[in-house]
Amino acid sequence: MKTKKTFLTIFCLLLFSSLHAQNEPIKILAIGNSFADDGIEYLDEIAISAGKRIIVANTYIGGCSLAQHVDNARHDNHNYLYRKNTEGKYTEENGKSLLEAIKDENWDYIVFQQVSSSAGQYSSYFPELTELMEYVRANVTNPHVQYAMQQTWAYAEDSTHPGFFRYGKDQQAMYEDIVFSYDQAAKKQNISIIIPTGTAIQNARSSSLGDTLCRDGYHLDLKYGRYTAACAWFETFFGESAIGIAYRPEGVTDLQADIAQHAAHNAIRCPLSVTDMSDFK
Repeated sequence: MKTKKTFLTIFCLLLFSSLHAQNEPIKILAIGNSFADDGIEYLDEIAISAGKRIIVANTYIGGCSLAQHVDNARHDNHNYLYRKNTEGKYTEENGKSLLEAIKDENWDYIVFQQVSSSAGQYSSYFPELTELMEYVRANVTNPHVQYAMQQTWAYAEDSTHPGFFRYGKDQQAMYEDIVFSYDQAAKKQNISIIIPTGTAIQNARSSSLGDTLCRDGYHLDLKYGRYTAACAWFETFFGESAIGIAYRPEGVTDLQADIAQHAAHNAIRCPLSVTDMSDFK
């Protein structure tokens, strides 16, 4: 098993190096929902500011679960809002199907995630994640595509989201359940890439920002919350430290940017537990 993982890691690095050497854009498709939107909102600006080329898209349905994605695949439902950013140019198309999104580009990475309220319930991932991945594999146009999962985040402590009751309205309990569930689901599906967005957000919460990373109790703050998530995506896919990223959204202070970048970097280094950032004041 260790040898297999080592080989996979080397293969991933060689593939990335090849793409980078050819100056081809990295192409990422998220099969997600509003939490995927939160994760990628600033990813293109960050990548461009770092001299990278990127195409990133999301098949958007609010609150979409793995089960709903599977149902859409089975019936070829045309009910997605397809949001796409091609090297800084943004487009939106209504009434798109999952199949159309999958075939739209020769994607380098395809990212899965569970709906946030069920993200910490491991039993909710199967058999839907297996079927969804089988569907994607049967329809991708890039034979070297790699699969990833976005580890979502725990709700704010005062969140009134009904799903929060599944975790006793305990943020730490929800975070730990999410980390466990994504880790185990990825292992079962042989997915080697987990974007540790949930850990990045929890790291930032241990700083002077406190529990302010969400705008409504569960979606991310539109500025430094989303920026933290995008920093985690950037470091995951480009292999460069988020610390020192030149771009920051308008209204994000120097301190907030510093916290976001370190929170993401620490999450990449230690994705399964919180790194204390209480020194960031």
